Order: sequence, then structure tokens, then C-alpha cells
Amino acid sequence: MAASKSKFLIFIILSDYLFVIMNAKVVKIETHECFFLKIMLGSILFFISFAFMNTQLSPIERHPWGPFIPENARYLFLGTFPPKPERWSMDFFYPNKINDFWRVMGIIFMGNRDALWDSELQRFDLFAIQALLRREGIALWDTAMAVRRLRDNASDKFLEIVEPINLAALLDKHPTIAHIITTGEKATSVIATQAGIDIPAIGTPVDCNVGGHSFVLWRTPSTSRAYPMALDKKADAYRRVFEYQ
Repeated sequence: MAASKSKFLIFIILSDYLFVIMNAKVVKIETHECFFLKIMLGSILFFISFAFMNTQLSPIERHPWGPFIPENARYLFLGTFPPKPERWSMDFFYPNKINDFWRVMGIIFMGNRDALWDSELQRFDLFAIQALLRREGIALWDTAMAVRRLRDNASDKFLEIVEPINLAALLDKHPTIAHIITTGEKATSVIATQAGIDIPAIGTPVDCNVGGHSFVLWRTPSTSRAYPMALDKKADAYRRVFEYQ
């Protein structure tokens, strides 16, 4: 609150300073025009200041979990950042009930979209999920270690990444990872930046190297239901990663 008051005072002082300059005939215009211009400048400064204050005052959130990386993992799936805890159905990656990541995995590996869903408890089955990941050599992590939420929702569009993943350090510890799969455009942009490449098209494998580690980068469609693609089509896009030779 103190920071908010300070920024508002700065805005008032700046606005009055501009008015003094205009009255001193640095800008030679008539009195009524000067008053009108002050209102316009004041409005512009107010909206800039308001946006700046909102951004600055958004708290920094740190990632709630460490990476999940089974021994000899070959595939690393990277999202951006978890949603807020009230959206979780479990204390693990892709916890939102209406995110279809685990339904996609159920279709690919078990032929059943609900294979990893506990209908009795109305949540994902964490034990079955982790057993699947270990069996298939699938690791999970995210591309943002710390973020600011610019709006009160889970959309990547309104996430400001404060601290990105250190991918080179992660691959130093887990050199068996051969495929990195990003589950959205923002996550892809973080890895593309660190690999020094353009953001690839969805479904197009790209050979990359980060910190001396070679891997194939895959950009896959988001499993958020906000992304306009049928579930079976998303599963087909993800299945290509596991069929790739």
C-alpha cells in the first residue's frame, strides 16, 4: 500500500510539473488550451501509472514443486507454471481437472482417456500417474521458476516470467533426456530462446543443443481446453513424440 501511495504522489507531482512548464510558456499556447492539454496529459499519465503500479505490486510466485525426473528418463515435458492452488486436484503437475494432459496420456498409453482419473474421488490418480511416468521414462518440469500473475487466472498470456528454467544445468544432471516437449507457446519460446532458434511449428521436431547437450525439441498443442483442438487430435500430436525414431 505504501508503494502504491508513493507512485500516486509521483504521478501528481509529475502532472503539476508539466502544468508549470506550460504556464512558463515553454509551450506557447492559450490558457484554455493549456488546461485542456493538462487534462489529456493527466489522463495518459494516470493510466500509465495505474498499469505500472499493478504490474509492480503483483507478488512474485515461486514454483511449488521440484522436477519429477525418473531414472534414465528420455522424455522431458515442460509447461509454463502451475495454476493457483485452488485449481489443483492433486499436488503434482497438470493438476487442474479441466486440463486434459493426463487424459491425453491415458489415451496414448492405456487406450482410455479416463484411465488416470479417479472417478470416486473426483481427482487424478497420482499413484497411477507416477507409475506410468517411471515406466515410460517421462520427466516433468516447467519453464518458469518464478512468475508474476498479471491477472487472476491460469492463462500463460498473463504470466510474466521472472526467472526462467536453467535448462543447461538440468541437462547436466540428467543427460539421458533426448526429447524435450513443450506444452504451449510460452513454454516453447523460453526453450527456443535458450537454444538460439526460432519458435518451431506445432508437431515439427527440431534438433537443438543447449549447454553441450543435444536433444529434439517438440512443440505440442496446449492441453488446456481453451486451446481449440479436439482431444483425440491432441493425443495424436503427442503420440508422434513417442513414435519418433
